[in-house]
Amino acid sequence: MSENKDPHVAESGVGGAKFVYDFTEGNRDLKDLLGGKGANLAEMTNLGLPVPPGFTITTEACKTYLDSGEEPAALRDEVSAHLEALEAKMGKKLGQADDPLLVSVRSGAKFSMPGMMDTVLNIGLSDKSVLGLSKQSGDDRFAWDSYRRLIQMFGKTVLGVDGELFEEALDAAKDLKKVTVDTDLEAADLKKLVTKFKKIVKTEAGRDFPQDPREQMDLAIKAVFDSWNGDRAKLYRRQERIPHDLGTAVNICSMVFGNLGPDSGTGVAFTRDPASGHQGVYGDYLQNAQGEDVVAGIRNTVPLAELESIDKKSYDQLMGIMETLENHYKDLCDIEFTIERGQLWMLQTRVGKRTAGAAFRIATQLVDQGLIDEAEALQRVTGAQLAQLMFPRFDEKAKVEQVGRGIAASPGAAVGKAVFDSYTAVKWSRSGEKVILVRRETNPDDLDGMIAAEGILTSRGGKTSHAAVVARGMGKTCVCGAEELEVDTKRRRMTVPGGHVVEEGDLISIDGSSGKVYLGEVPVVPSPVVEYFEGRMHAGADDADELVEAVHRIMAFADRKRSLRVRANADNAEDALRARRFGAQGIGLCRTEHMFLGDRRELVERLILADTEEEREESLRQLLPLQKKDFVELFSAMDGLPVTVRLLDPPLHEFLPDITELSVRVALAESRQEPHENELRLLQAVHRLHEQNPMLGLRGVRLGLVIPGLFTMQVRAIAEAAAERKNAKGDPRAEIMIPLVGTVQELEFVREEADQVIAEVAAATGTELKLSIGTMIELPRAAVTAGQIAEAAEFFSFGTNDLTQTVWGFSRDDVEASFFTAYLEKGIFGVSPFETIDKDGVGALVAAAAKAGRETRPDIKLGVCGEHGGDPESVHFFHEVGLDYVSCSPFRIPVARLEAGRAASSSKGSDHR
Repeated sequence: MSENKDPHVAESGVGGAKFVYDFTEGNRDLKDLLGGKGANLAEMTNLGLPVPPGFTITTEACKTYLDSGEEPAALRDEVSAHLEALEAKMGKKLGQADDPLLVSVRSGAKFSMPGMMDTVLNIGLSDKSVLGLSKQSGDDRFAWDSYRRLIQMFGKTVLGVDGELFEEALDAAKDLKKVTVDTDLEAADLKKLVTKFKKIVKTEAGRDFPQDPREQMDLAIKAVFDSWNGDRAKLYRRQERIPHDLGTAVNICSMVFGNLGPDSGTGVAFTRDPASGHQGVYGDYLQNAQGEDVVAGIRNTVPLAELESIDKKSYDQLMGIMETLENHYKDLCDIEFTIERGQLWMLQTRVGKRTAGAAFRIATQLVDQGLIDEAEALQRVTGAQLAQLMFPRFDEKAKVEQVGRGIAASPGAAVGKAVFDSYTAVKWSRSGEKVILVRRETNPDDLDGMIAAEGILTSRGGKTSHAAVVARGMGKTCVCGAEELEVDTKRRRMTVPGGHVVEEGDLISIDGSSGKVYLGEVPVVPSPVVEYFEGRMHAGADDADELVEAVHRIMAFADRKRSLRVRANADNAEDALRARRFGAQGIGLCRTEHMFLGDRRELVERLILADTEEEREESLRQLLPLQKKDFVELFSAMDGLPVTVRLLDPPLHEFLPDITELSVRVALAESRQEPHENELRLLQAVHRLHEQNPMLGLRGVRLGLVIPGLFTMQVRAIAEAAAERKNAKGDPRAEIMIPLVGTVQELEFVREEADQVIAEVAAATGTELKLSIGTMIELPRAAVTAGQIAEAAEFFSFGTNDLTQTVWGFSRDDVEASFFTAYLEKGIFGVSPFETIDKDGVGALVAAAAKAGRETRPDIKLGVCGEHGGDPESVHFFHEVGLDYVSCSPFRIPVARLEAGRAASSSKGSDHR
C-alpha cells in the first residue's frame, strides 16, 4: 500500500475500521475491500497513469449500511476528510459558485457487473454553480448540458423518477429544434430543458432537485449502496453466480469532461479484440460526449482507430498506456477514458470480458509471449466457455436472405422469433418459444429479457455498448449497431432495407461471429471444435481453424496437469466410441436397464411376473445371449480401458404396463365380453407390485435379491463377454457395480453369488478373469457406513443424482417443475443442486464416504457417475476431495477434462490419490 498519505485524511473510523481510501492508498489486490473499479483506479494511480484524483468508500461500509439501514457512524467524517483533501488537491471546492469542483459517484463491486448498479455524474452542479462552470469553461452550452445530465441521472437513479419522462422531454426538445442528436441542441435549448427536468423531479419525486452539493453527494452514495439490492443487480448476480453478500464500493472521482467540444470526447478501448482475441486497435470513441453516451449505445461511435486522425497526441499516449496495462495485468484489459480539451484521463481499467473463442486464443497468445505459463492459461478459460464453442454454427452453404449487418459483438448462431421488449421475451421463452430480443439499444432494465432470449440484436451501439458487454459475459449471441435496420419498439416491428417489415413473432437469425442478420431460420452445422474432438479436423494442419488450434493446445495443457481421470456414461458401442474420440478414459457408468427396453421389454416383463421357477429360468435363458452380445460390443469399443457395468437399477414400474392403461383394456374387454384372461392376470400382478413411491421401492440391489437369477444372469453375461474378448486377444477391463446398496450385507450377498459365477465362467472358458466388484453410493446410509461397505467393495462410484434426491428429500421429476424457479428467484438456491453439487450437504457425505472408504481399503477406487461429473464447479470439488475419476455424458467429456486440468493447476488438491 502506498505511503503517500494526505494530512487531511482521517486514518480510521470508530473502532479502528477504515471506510474510505484515497486512490493513492489502494492497489489491485484490495478488490474485496475497494471493489474492482476502486482497486484498479488505485493501481493505475500507483503506475503513474493520468487518473483524476478521488477516493473510494469500501464494501464494508456498504455491507454495514445494508445490514443496519444506517451508514457507519464514522463514514460521514471520513468522507468529509477525504473530500477536504480532494478540494485542497484540486484548488476548488465541491459545487462552489465561481469555479465548482464536480465529482462522479460510481459503483464498483468486486466482480464486474456492467450497468447493473448506479452511477451519477456531475455532482456539485446547481442553479448557481452552473453559471460558474459556464464562465470557467468559456462554454455556455457545455455547462447547461452537464447540468441537465445531472438532473436526469440523479432524478432517475437517486429519486426514483421514471427515466422515460426525461427521455420524452429530451426527444420533444429535439423535435422542436428539428434535430436528431443531443449535440445539436444549443445552450438556450438545454437551459429550457433543465427547467423542464426540474419540474419533472418536483412533480414525480415530491421535492425540489437538491441545490446543496454535499446533499447531492450523500444521497448519491446511498443510492449506489441501495442499487446493490436492486432487481437487475440481483438477477445479474444469480445469472453469473456472484455471491449476494459482497456489497459494492463507491468511487468518488473528480470530474473530467468529454463534452467540452470537438477536442474532447470519451471512449472505451480493449487491448485485444474481446470478440475474437486478435491483437489490434479495438474500441469505440465519441467526440463531445460523456462516458454514459458510449456504453448506453444512444449515439453511434466511431472506431477507436479514427482517434489517430482526430487527436494523434492522445491516441499515441493511449496506445502506450494500453500496452503498459496489458503487460502489467498480463491479460486483455478493458479501459474507459476521457479526453478533456486534448488531455487524456484514465477513468477505469479491468480485466475485460471476452467471448469463449477470444478466451482460448488470448490464453495461448499470452503463453507464447511469455507473459503467463500453462497453469495460468488454464485459469483464463472455463468449461462453460468450451461448451459454448461446441454449439453449432450457421451453414455457410445454405440459401439465406441477408437483410442487414451490424457489429459482431458476441459469437454464436441464434435463431428465434423477433420480440421487441423484455417482458415479451420472458413470457414467450417460458412458453417454450425461442426468441431474439430486438431493441434500438438495450439498457440494464432489459437484463431479464436478454437472459431469456437466444440472442440480442440492436440497431445502435458498438462492441462496448451495454448489449455487447453483457451478452459476452453471459455467452449470448449478439449483433449490435445494425444501423440499416429501423427498429420501432412501440409498433413492435423492424423495417429492413428494401422496405420489408419484420413483425413481432417473425423468425429471424443472427450470426454473432459475422454480424449478419437473416430473415427466417438458417440451418446450422456442427462447430469446428466438435469436428476436432470427433477427429474430423486436425490441429496443426494447414487448413486448421485458428480457434481449433488454440483449443487443442489448452486441452493438451489440461491433460498434462490433471490428476482426475475422465470416463463416460455410455450404454452402447456407438456412444462408447464417440466418448473415446472425445478423450474418455473408460466408461464410468453403463446403465444396463437401457439395454432391456424396446424389443426386450416383454422378456423382462415375463421374468418379473413369472409364477414358476421354470418360467423365470426360461426368461433368463433368453436374455443371457442378448446381454452377452451387448457387453462384447461394449468391451470391444473400449478395449484396454475400464468399463463399469451397473446391474439392473430402475424402478420396477418401468418394465411393467401402465396400470391405468391396463385397467382400461381389461374393463373394455369385460364390457365386450371378449377373452381377457392374460390381461386380467397381468393386471392382478401389476396391482400386487404397484408402489406409491417407486424410486424408493423395489429397485437396484433389492430387485436382484428378490428375483433369483437376475443379477447372476447379468454377471454371467459380463464374464462370458470378457472371456470371449480376452480369448480374441482383446483387453477387456470389466467392473461390476451393484446399485442402491444401503448396507454391507446386501453387497456381501450379491458379491458371493457373483464371485461364484465368475469362477465358473473362468473354469469353463479356461480364461483368467479379474473382474472387480464395487458399489454405487447413492443413499445417505451407504455414505455414512462407507467404511463397512468398503470391506466388500473394490470401488465406489457416487451416484450423485440419487444421492441429491435422497439427501434433500426431492423428487427430481417433480420439484424442478414445481418450486425450483421460486427457490432460485428468492436466492434460496444459487443454482439447482441437481446441476452443481451441494457441497455442504451432498458434498459432505461424498467427502466423508471417500475418507472412510480409504481408511478401510487404501487402494479403493473412487469415482462419480452422476451428471455432476460433467459440471465445471462440481469437477473442482471432486478433485479437492480426492476422487480418482469423474464420469459424464460423451459430449461433456471435453469440459470435464478441461476443468480437471484447471482444478489441478489452481490447487495442490488431495494427496489421497
